[in-house]
Amino acid sequence: MEIDVISEDENPMLHRTDVRFEVTHEEASPSRLSVRDSLAATLNKDADEVVIHNLDTKYGMRTTVGYAKVYDNAEVATEVEQEYMLDRNKIEDEEEETEEAEA
Repeated sequence: MEIDVISEDENPMLHRTDVRFEVTHEEASPSRLSVRDSLAATLNKDADEVVIHNLDTKYGMRTTVGYAKVYDNAEVATEVEQEYMLDRNKIEDEEEETEEAEA
């Protein structure tokens, strides 16, 4: 899987960068988590700081176009992003982790 960053737009108010990218893959459409890990490695960020919002693969094509939000740190991501997006990207809120540990 090869990732090419198409555009990066800084958003200093929310401590993030909005990234549009293209993934070239040989097999079937890649999973959201594998794209997130590969994009994080490409941008030299931690996987918990990257939230994939959209992946679009055209039928019969071996390229996928996507949109992600890359945060300065994981704490900001859990504060800003909606719960369902955090669930889709398998990012857990620190408060939830402590509640689960206590239970």
